[in-house]
This record gives sequence, structure tokens and C-alpha cells, in this order.
Amino acid sequence: MQTNQNIQWFPGHMTKTKRMIEASLKLVDAVAEIKDARIPVSSTNPDIDTLVGSKPRIILLNKCDMADANVTARWIEYYKGLGIYALPIDCKSGRGLEKFIPECRKLLLPVIEKKQARGIKNPSIRVMIVGIPNVGKSSFINRIVKQNRAKVEDRPGVTRGNQWFTLDRGFEMLDTPGVLWPKFEDQVVGERLAFIGSVKDQILDTELLAVRLLDLLKEIKPQAFIERFKLDADTVGEIDSYELLQLIGKRRGMLISGGEVNTERASAMLLDEFRAAKLGRITLERP
Repeated sequence: MQTNQNIQWFPGHMTKTKRMIEASLKLVDAVAEIKDARIPVSSTNPDIDTLVGSKPRIILLNKCDMADANVTARWIEYYKGLGIYALPIDCKSGRGLEKFIPECRKLLLPVIEKKQARGIKNPSIRVMIVGIPNVGKSSFINRIVKQNRAKVEDRPGVTRGNQWFTLDRGFEMLDTPGVLWPKFEDQVVGERLAFIGSVKDQILDTELLAVRLLDLLKEIKPQAFIERFKLDADTVGEIDSYELLQLIGKRRGMLISGGEVNTERASAMLLDEFRAAKLGRITLERP
């Protein structure tokens, strides 16, 4: 069985997007970056640090309801150590979204005070939202806009098509012009994005993907995963991932003629259940 696969994704708009973001940065006071709480490393664009520079930043760990709460807490501590505030959110349930505006205000207090010292009575603050595809940027914007009955407008500015939202008195949000993409030079990044469904399954070997996911699950040994497939924790550690996939398929009665396991069907089922958080709240990356 092939043990790795190259996941390619070469959007030609990356340079253009970077330029647009650089131009738009001059218009905002802070940047809010959305990541997937299950894979905070793989669901980011590594150029973001250079792009944002010293501009204040807040990290939004989306889909926190599907991630391991203890690991999310460790990530929050990790970012705190870097001087970055991280907020766990879930755009589906709305969890944590009510803290977004107050936390941005807290983060930008020095900026607000500076503006007030210059004689601006009620200074407005502006925050730009960035994120790679499929981390939930659109869901975040839709949810927070509805929640705050936002005004939506296109304004002439540095970049054509910038969309501004007035969320609260003196609080404006800018949707990123263009899209940032992850870097796929590291195959682990591509794989982890594929696990959560950010890369189309049609272009991947589903069996290989399921085996690679099981490699990780064997290390983490989530209780809900073990219980769901009626596995034995010791057995999980002893057999290789392909055998584990066969065992899972057998437990689900996914057999073909001759009593062989339909590993293709078992792979699709495993990935679907992981993506729907039926295997428990799992975080694949730790700080």
C-alpha cells in the first residue's frame, strides 16, 4: 500500500491577495485570524506573521465544540505566551462570539486612548478578518453580522471590493479581500486539512487517508473512538493502522464476498464520522 500522497493546490491568486491584504492593513487597527481548533497549525497561512507584522492580533479558534477542550485551553496558553489573545468560538452554535467585540476593544485600548488624546471623542476601531478557505470565515461573518444587526457596505478605499461591516457603535470589521491559502510543501499540512474535509476527497486515496488518520488516533487513543467501535485500548496500540481499519470495518459488518472487509467503505465511514465529531472531541495538533 502506498504510504503517502502529494496533495497539490496551486491557486494563482496568492500574490495578488497578499498585496491586497498589505494595502488594506493600513486601514485597520487589528487583525482577527480564524483557525480550525482541531488543527491550529495546519489551518493557517505561514505568511500571516510577516504580513501582519506588529499590528495587534486576535486568534479565533473556530469549531471549538469539535475539539478537545483541554487541548484548546493549552493552545490558548501557548498563544498567550506569544503575546496573542486567542478566543475559542463555534460559529455553528454561536459559542464565544459575544466576547469578540469586547475582547477586540480590550486589545485596542491603547489605540483608543491614543485617538482620544488626539481629540477624537468617540474613536472607531477597525478589525480585519483573515483565514484560509474552509476554516469558517464566511460562517463567522454571517453569524456575527446577524447577531449585531450589522450595516454592510462597499466603500471606495485602497482596494476595490473591500466589504466593511459596522457591528457596533464605533466598531467596524473588514472582510479580507481575496483568500489566503495554506502552504502544502509540508505533506502533513495537506493531510490534516484533508482529514477535516478541506480538500476534496475525489482527489485523494480515501483508504490511505483513513489509515493516516488512524495513525494519529492510535497515538491519542480518544475514549469515545474506542467505545464507538467497541475496540480494546491495548489492541489499538498493538496492531498496525491498516489492520485497525479492517477491524473497524468488520465491527460495522462491512464485508464483501468471502468475508473480506470492504476497506474503501470503512474508510469513507471513518472519515465521515470523524468530521461529524462522532468519534468524540478530537484535536490532532498540540502546542
